[in-house]
Amino acid sequence: MPDYTQILQAVSWNEQGLVPAIAQDFSSGTVLMMAWMNSDALQATIESNEAVYWSRSRQRLWHKGESSGHIQKVHEIRLDCDGDTILLKVEQAGGIACHTGRASCMFRRYTRHSEGEECNWKITDAPLLDPNDIYSKK
Repeated sequence: MPDYTQILQAVSWNEQGLVPAIAQDFSSGTVLMMAWMNSDALQATIESNEAVYWSRSRQRLWHKGESSGHIQKVHEIRLDCDGDTILLKVEQAGGIACHTGRASCMFRRYTRHSEGEECNWKITDAPLLDPNDIYSKK
């Protein structure tokens, strides 16, 4: 098994031992989602070439797509200049990264106040699949 010590030491982990990880579509450049990684998640991602994150709500490793089938095949892993953000360039299985059934978790856009319209978050992308259909199969 390879020694990942230098790789893991280059990351500036936060107080909880986590680092934000952004998943970006390898072909289009679209930002799909943000999640957290701990050192075990990063190592599992490197070893499997599939995105593995740390689920803060479940307090365990989360292999993206484990319940939906929408895995993320990793093409590239990058670390930013400060070492405090990871970028995964991925191929998104099924074209759905979000648990809401959308291609991306980034489906709300801030709209500025204009005449007759209040500032708000505008939904820009409709779900591709109903989440109940995605998660009831598994």
